[in-house]
Amino acid sequence: MLGGDDTIRALRQALALSPDNLPLRQHLAATLLSLGRPTEAEVEYRQALALTADDPGLKLGLASAFSQQGKDGPALVIVEDLARRTLDDLSLKARVEVLYARLLAQRGELNQAGHRYRWAIELDPAVVDPELAARLSIGAAGPARSGEPAEADDRERVRDTWEDVLAGADPSLERPTLTFRDVGGMEDLKEEIRMKIVYPLTRPELFRAFGKSAGGGILLYGPPGCGKTFLARATAGEIKASFLIVEIHEILDMWLGRSERNLHEVFDRARRNKPCVLFFDEVDALGASRSDLRHSAGRQLINQFLAELDGVQYSNDGVLILAATNAPWALDSAFRRPGRFDRVLFVPPPDEPARAAVLRLLCQGKPVQDVDATVIAAKTSGFSGADLKAIVDLAVERKLREAMKEGVPRPLTTRDLLVAASSTKPSTLEWFATAKNYALYANPGGIYDDVRKYLKI
Repeated sequence: MLGGDDTIRALRQALALSPDNLPLRQHLAATLLSLGRPTEAEVEYRQALALTADDPGLKLGLASAFSQQGKDGPALVIVEDLARRTLDDLSLKARVEVLYARLLAQRGELNQAGHRYRWAIELDPAVVDPELAARLSIGAAGPARSGEPAEADDRERVRDTWEDVLAGADPSLERPTLTFRDVGGMEDLKEEIRMKIVYPLTRPELFRAFGKSAGGGILLYGPPGCGKTFLARATAGEIKASFLIVEIHEILDMWLGRSERNLHEVFDRARRNKPCVLFFDEVDALGASRSDLRHSAGRQLINQFLAELDGVQYSNDGVLILAATNAPWALDSAFRRPGRFDRVLFVPPPDEPARAAVLRLLCQGKPVQDVDATVIAAKTSGFSGADLKAIVDLAVERKLREAMKEGVPRPLTTRDLLVAASSTKPSTLEWFATAKNYALYANPGGIYDDVRKYLKI
């Protein structure tokens, strides 16, 4: 049997003959990781991800390599992304949750780590980690024997523990670690959100003195790709609240009455897990103007939405409602009534310092050489965060073509990104062309005054 070094040497020799053999490279990376050589494993996982950029197993391996090196920040970014996904492989999902729990425990967030760990062993009891369980003071089932399932009584103890968890906070809800410190720029927006959402929770005595409770709604609007969802997630992280993102397919149903029931269940779930930030993406799809609807089913859904926002039958105290839309003019005006979405905030494209910060973030983990993000930011006025990502992706693709022709990979430079920027137009132009008309000719109550200010009209 080969020793560790001999195994690594044999795998490297095989890879030299077949450098694009993905399973072989993944096996080498996993072997390095198991031998306590995470720095080398990181290199192999990065090269494997260059061949297939979105493989969750490879991403988990890279996060594990980061974790073993003490790079908890990058590891947490990867794991949070994986935890939000729906993964068909339950064993992989369980291993993601265990690593997530370990990282949270290292940050001192033991309560959330406990939720994640229990969720993991419910998915796959074989991932039980006695050391982590002891640290979290969880007396769950012991580790399964190698290659064998857990015993029936172990499974029962895991199930009982999980039922206890469900009686409290829902561990499947996202609990972001992002805060407003991670959001570049947008200071006025952040202060508005603090006054509406953050301060009522952090300084409740002041708000109670004026008869104000924690809750209410904010509508974020602006061009696509400018960080509305990111800002909502950071809001939840700022107050250490659960974060529940609602998408259209989770609500709409072809059967009469089911869409309204789905919407009520979403609000009910948020109420059970308060404080909770409930975020509706593309809210205009659920709350379109009733004057534009021909069928009563759509009107009933809007009426249900308005009733849930009012919180007449069920209290929304502690439920913080954010919504985003690219088309605020398509939203029924009843949603803007006080007590519903009574703050309508414009989210513009990032300014120059924010663009530079976004570019630096996008270039992390990529081979770069003397990239001056400030110079590129100055040349990308009006670009959204998504546009900046497109520039980096385009520059990377060109570098990959060069590497395939020359056989030598070369790092990204400022010039590469400037060339990519020169061939890309900001996607916000079309949105502002439409928004300008509404700001000039359909601006009841000055809703779009922030757009006029941004466009200087």
